[in-house]
Amino acid sequence: MTDTSIDRFAGKTIIVTGAGSGIGRATAARIAREGGRVIATDVAAERLDEVRAELADFSIETVVGDVSQA
Repeated sequence: MTDTSIDRFAGKTIIVTGAGSGIGRATAARIAREGGRVIATDVAAERLDEVRAELADFSIETVVGDVSQA
């Protein structure tokens, strides 16, 4: 059995809300490590800066904002 999860999200762009912490952060990291382009959103700019630094070798863009007010 081969592991295809490494490129599972290759060629895809996924928006992850709440990406600064918890489940959102873990989801953003997993998608990025599995080849996806991540648009990470959160209300806390500092947390998004940490996520961007943690995932510097991957395709990630950050957007500060409250999507619940959109």
